[in-house]
Amino acid sequence: MESPCILVCSIDDKTGFCFGCGRTRQEIGAWTTYSSEERREIMAVLPMRLEGVERRPRRETRRTRMARERT
Repeated sequence: MESPCILVCSIDDKTGFCFGCGRTRQEIGAWTTYSSEERREIMAVLPMRLEGVERRPRRETRRTRMARERT
């Protein structure tokens, strides 16, 4: 299944979009229920959404936590 997730799972409070992929909480939660066409439609707008999010999450991301726990 296609997914824009890059394991930077943290939501920008200002825009409501994930710092890593640009999806909303609702889109992330329902991703597996969307058709391929619905996922492609969402993925088409993600680059524009990511332009509006702050580039640094305000808290530790999943990717950072996983890297820290490996050491």
